[in-house]
Amino acid sequence: MAGLHWDIFCRVVDNFGDIGVCWRLAAQLAARGHAVRLWIDEPSALAWMAPGGCAGVEVIAGTGAGAHYQPGEVVVEAFGGTLAPNVVAAIGRANRDGGARACWINLEYLSAEPFVARSHALESPVHGGALAGVRRWFYFPGFTSDTGGLLREADLMERRAHFDRAHWLARQGVSWTGEPVVSLFCYEPPALGQFLGAMARAPALLLVTHGRAAAAVRRAQAAMPGSWNRDGALKIAFIPLLSQVEFDRLLWCADCNFVRGEDSLVRALWAGAGLVWQAYPQSDDAHHAKLEAFLDWLGAPASLRRFHRLWNGLEEGLLPPIEWAPWRTAVERARARLLAQDDLVSRLLRLVAENR
Repeated sequence: MAGLHWDIFCRVVDNFGDIGVCWRLAAQLAARGHAVRLWIDEPSALAWMAPGGCAGVEVIAGTGAGAHYQPGEVVVEAFGGTLAPNVVAAIGRANRDGGARACWINLEYLSAEPFVARSHALESPVHGGALAGVRRWFYFPGFTSDTGGLLREADLMERRAHFDRAHWLARQGVSWTGEPVVSLFCYEPPALGQFLGAMARAPALLLVTHGRAAAAVRRAQAAMPGSWNRDGALKIAFIPLLSQVEFDRLLWCADCNFVRGEDSLVRALWAGAGLVWQAYPQSDDAHHAKLEAFLDWLGAPASLRRFHRLWNGLEEGLLPPIEWAPWRTAVERARARLLAQDDLVSRLLRLVAENR
């Protein structure tokens, strides 16, 4: 497909997951020759998330375009952010005036639940008013071939294969002597103190990410008895803010990755090590079904299912020990299934080509 002009509208809700997905989408479209305007109400996180920017991506602060705004050939409304009225009006004008019609895409949240395949790529045409005739599609990322797929750069697995763990850790100033490595990117899991205590029973290196994970670990440490890590078997390294590129490398370092939200879950799947996912907690407990659906798709062994339920607060009790090999095997098999499918951008471009 010849390069198109895209507008991606993103509102930063919490924890930078939304902006992370939108930036990856924008950068991958630009890598395929498309021109992208990324409209973000709070773009400051990109200073550390993507410090070098990306050729072909223009970042615009704010999500309310000016009076003279002309929509791109594709307009992406990310995660139910609701387009500003003047943007919607411009889409209507482009359609009504006979110009290049804007293909309007609602990019939805990721889930393995059955409704995703049923709802993906459904069209919602507008039948009346100023937007009569405008066509809008609901695009659902997912883990199976009948969904919208997952974001994946063309060279990702090649870069993964050539990664040097010891070199990367040394560049971070982290001492590593061959012990198992665990990365921790979490909210405030109820079993965190128990997890730290269990990890301290044998040599291990814990790489703790900046922000909520680091704060949670420090609080948990302060609440534990002074003897909890007496022999120093568990080495803890607090990692500074990382760009998206460096975050991938953090995940590649680990023998097991603890991740949260959606973007980091996908990156942990590509990393291919064992993983434990903390779903974004929702007040109506909708994340419980989301977690169970993911574990079903993953084919998680019993110990990994039990660990996830405790980690996410669905159950109470003692965490099972990390089973390094079975957990890794489950993720490697899931990754192989995903690599046999098209990535999200390829599927999205196909949808647009078929409906412009």
